[in-house]
Amino acid sequence: MSSPFRFKQFAVDQSGAAMKVGTDGVLLGAWCGVENAQDILDIGTGTGVIALMMAQRNSVARVDAIDIDSGAVECAAANFAASPWAARLKVECKAAQSLDGASYDLIVSNPPYFTDSLLCPDPKRTVARHATELTFAELDSAVCRVLNPHAGRFALILPTEQMEAYLAKSALNVVRRCDVTSTPTGAVKRVMVELAVRGCGAVETERLSIYTDTPREYSAEYRELTKEFYLKF
Repeated sequence: MSSPFRFKQFAVDQSGAAMKVGTDGVLLGAWCGVENAQDILDIGTGTGVIALMMAQRNSVARVDAIDIDSGAVECAAANFAASPWAARLKVECKAAQSLDGASYDLIVSNPPYFTDSLLCPDPKRTVARHATELTFAELDSAVCRVLNPHAGRFALILPTEQMEAYLAKSALNVVRRCDVTSTPTGAVKRVMVELAVRGCGAVETERLSIYTDTPREYSAEYRELTKEFYLKF
């Protein structure tokens, strides 16, 4: 069994999940706006790390999480139970396509995104990494069904090409965007967005570099964004 990934206020046991804690999930969990949310949903929760970050950042919100991988659900449930916010966290083995009848102020997702690459020999990693069980169209439709239409937001992270493909077909409107690069002069590798039913005029745009131009030296803005979570900061 692998050692838990330890954050400042919680730990994540990753032994039952196909996908481990990664930079994408932590970025999204630290960046998205949680202040006004009472009900939050994490689609494709995996280890539960983003849901745990939501509970840490918002002291009153109820956080639901779903995943279709039963091993991931067991893993997330154990991580939730061991956290300081167990009473506000709930996880279900459920497909996004079946979402209906609820209303969430904030929905977050670090979804599978590979569409045309070779499938992984491990079927659980294929589900976690490839958009075979949850297409972008299905994700967008699910979010639209359960997102609060008045003030709700959907926070999403994807590689640049996949994000542009998603946005081209989404029924939602971008209200906030952050382009993520490895270094200040590097190409955009990831894009984070917040989407809403209604647009807000000018989109709030940001740019974030994970490193400085010095190899493996973390940037000040990345340290600031993640300092409440990573032990190294």
